Amino acid sequence: MNTVKSFWVGWGSLCVAGGAAYYFAKKSINEDRAARFEADRRRRQMQESLEYSAMNGPTSSSTKSTNGGPARTDSSGSPSQEATLDPAPTRHAPDSEGQRVREKSKYEASEPFRARKGDRFS
Repeated sequence: MNTVKSFWVGWGSLCVAGGAAYYFAKKSINEDRAARFEADRRRRQMQESLEYSAMNGPTSSSTKSTNGGPARTDSSGSPSQEATLDPAPTRHAPDSEGQRVREKSKYEASEPFRARKGDRFS
C-alpha cells in the first residue's frame, strides 16, 4: 500500500521528469526551427542570386540563341496566356446597362428555384 510520502515522491518525480522532457523537447524543436530557417534563407538567397545573375548575365551572341532559332511567340504551355484566348465564348457582351443587369452568368439557372409548397413527407 502506498504511503503519503511515497505518493508525493511519485508525483514529484513525475512532474520533474515531465518538466525535463518539455525543456529538452523545446530546445530540440527550437534548434530544428533555426536550422530550417537558416536553410530556407540560404536557399532564397541562392535563388535570388541566380535570378539576378540571369538577368544581368553575359550578353554574348552564343547565349542569345540557345536553340539556334528565333524566340518563341506562341503561348502554348502558359495557362495564364491561354485563358485570355478563349476560342468560343459562350455569351456576347451586353449592349446596354439594362441587359447587363438582367443577364445571368453561365453558372446561374435561367429560372430561379421554386420550392414546392405543402407537406413533403407524405
